[in-house]
Amino acid sequence: MGRGVRAGMVVMLVALLSGCASSQASRAPRPTVTPTTTSTPVTAPSAPGATDDPVVALPPAFTSAISPITPELAARMEPSWRPGCPVPLEDLRYVTVTHRGFDGVDRQGELVVHADAAEAMVTVFGALFEAGYPVRSMRLVDDFGASDDDSMAADNTSAFNCRAITGGTGWSEHAYGRAIDLNPVENPYVTGSSVAPVEGRAFADRPDSPGVIHDGDAVVRAFASVGWLWGGDWESPVDYQHFSASGR
Repeated sequence: MGRGVRAGMVVMLVALLSGCASSQASRAPRPTVTPTTTSTPVTAPSAPGATDDPVVALPPAFTSAISPITPELAARMEPSWRPGCPVPLEDLRYVTVTHRGFDGVDRQGELVVHADAAEAMVTVFGALFEAGYPVRSMRLVDDFGASDDDSMAADNTSAFNCRAITGGTGWSEHAYGRAIDLNPVENPYVTGSSVAPVEGRAFADRPDSPGVIHDGDAVVRAFASVGWLWGGDWESPVDYQHFSASGR
């Protein structure tokens, strides 16, 4: 066979083999391509500056309680109550109320009043608390040995005290648990040039200062709402600290 013939046959064989390979490739199954997916959870975007639930500042709360005179309290009240007082212990009530101090701090104060005045005092001091009226101190007069002078000098607000009227011999309305003296320093007892307590002399001319009671103000209105009258309306003496059910 000549060289030219053999070369031609080689070319034909290569072409034939290439064609077979192409045919087999076309008949081979093509691989399945599965698209990939991402399983990352979708979340809502955070609001700008969002934090935990906001903290809401609640307004100060007024609380009160009324209870009978227990044996323990009766023992504490030995300076202010004794046999022969015009009101028996069972007719008195122990009252606690929230009050605003002159320093802006809320405290629980205590009073002893007649049973028929207990609810009225809760109503009054609830109104004074809402009005922001400050009370210096509210402790039983027994903490001062039942001394009205010492309680007043301490600017202490008190109610029941089995004692005579100032400058007299008859029973005070305090002896019945139906009177209260409120912030005695800021609201002194004035007769002529005499002022009691003496610490209240700077307030005798009724300055517009915290705790000072004025005619027609929130304090007078609060007591008037329960039928109690103000000693600041008396002609002489003038008892700016004093409120009572009878007006005496």
